Amino acid sequence: MDEKIEKYKINTFLDGLTIREYKFAMKVIPKLLEVSANTFHNYRKIKLSDSQDIPYEKVKQLEVLFGIEKETLENKKVRGKSLAQMFREENTSK
Repeated sequence: MDEKIEKYKINTFLDGLTIREYKFAMKVIPKLLEVSANTFHNYRKIKLSDSQDIPYEKVKQLEVLFGIEKETLENKKVRGKSLAQMFREENTSK
């Protein structure tokens, strides 16, 4: 199932634009990100199951451009234990 879900909601936010806004965005976003139009197109197609990723600073720029909260662009949140939690678990099990 993850192979069909996009890693980032770029297309969702682009779909919310008017036709004129969309055309403008497709011209301006690659320039602002300092990537080619093809690279931006590839960013839009990355699936959850892909190892490919968008550089962190580009994700942050896209969040600003779309006017969205941080960590809103990703379709899957990264979860895990903090170092402090792992340290406590390691030391309580001994």
